[in-house]
Amino acid sequence: MNKENLKKIASQLIIKGKGILAADESTPTCTKRFKTIGLESTFFSRNEYRDMLFTTPKLENYISGIIMFDETIRQKTIISGTPFPQYLKEKGILTGIKVDTGAKKLAGTEDEKITEGLDNLRERLIEYKKLGASFTKWRAVIKINKELLPSDTCIEANAQALARYASLCQENDLVPIVEPEVLMEGEHDIEICLNVTKKILKKVFEKLSLFNVYLEGIVLKPNMIISGEDHPKHDDAEIVAKKTLECLLDSVPEKVPGIAFLSGGQKSDTATIHLNLMNRQLKLINKKSWNLTYSFGRALQQDSLNIWKEKNLEKAQEKLFNRAKNNSLASQGLI
Repeated sequence: MNKENLKKIASQLIIKGKGILAADESTPTCTKRFKTIGLESTFFSRNEYRDMLFTTPKLENYISGIIMFDETIRQKTIISGTPFPQYLKEKGILTGIKVDTGAKKLAGTEDEKITEGLDNLRERLIEYKKLGASFTKWRAVIKINKELLPSDTCIEANAQALARYASLCQENDLVPIVEPEVLMEGEHDIEICLNVTKKILKKVFEKLSLFNVYLEGIVLKPNMIISGEDHPKHDDAEIVAKKTLECLLDSVPEKVPGIAFLSGGQKSDTATIHLNLMNRQLKLINKKSWNLTYSFGRALQQDSLNIWKEKNLEKAQEKLFNRAKNNSLASQGLI
């Protein structure tokens, strides 16, 4: 493990004013999204779509890294035939890779998931590094309901898997994005989300310590603290920002260099507003802490996808650029 290099990469990923584009949709997920706009999903159409995103002029002004799927990291730009990682490196954008193999049913539970992918992970990391990756992502999914979930079993298993993943990545000088996501599904209120997220984050950092993970060389990718999508009350944006900061200040060590939020199914504008308010509130606290930025997927891409189906490349790229710019401002509390 090269701690100096890990710290350098992590710092580059969460540098002020930039965020991470999550373009790591699996082939089935990408196919579903294409289907919603009437497009056929093929190897070439997916390559063409990713090319549109990655070749957006001046994207590097607001994007520090891009997370890819296994298929994507092996694809190339349409015009020059340059491998995506090489092309992005020349633009000053880091390449990341999703290394988990998805969430599967957790044995012994009724309705909970465990993220898999630890088998042969060391060998896959070596290959991905050769392909140009400098950071990775692993997503754990945690579901809340009014009665029993999440169970201690689910929290323990997913936290341990995240720690084992992070340790293996750092062994290979790859910065791990640690993503324990509390899903928005359900009727739970904001206080339940707060308490569950705190519990999970504390368990995750307990396991990271157990596996000797170098905290200065990771990026945390958590959910924001928000009520379930079926809860009858709409959360005030200021409250979401306040509760999210409360959670982080109570649960995340200062050694962690940065937090790149997932949007978690929020509307694009809503996720940006919450990020902006968090950074404004953090300034008022005047406490030295981690940088708060974004690692959005749909919240950055959706506008572009809707335009791209019309084969208007320039307009689609303009939409992505503007979304990235707005979130850059939000990551500085400037909106």
